[in-house]
Amino acid sequence: MQERIVRAVAGAMVLVSVILAISVNINWLYLAGFVGVNLVQSSLTKWCLMTDILTKLGVPK
Repeated sequence: MQERIVRAVAGAMVLVSVILAISVNINWLYLAGFVGVNLVQSSLTKWCLMTDILTKLGVPK
């Protein structure tokens, strides 16, 4: 369950940042880059802050 939520949140953040970059300011692409870097970091270290937050909120794995 947590894995699906993490993927959904990451995907939504990338989509929102691209839409904002097109419609508001190109600098919103930094948010998409930040999400991408965090996804790579998570795959290398096997640690994700979002999963820690979801665990503390009581979301089942």
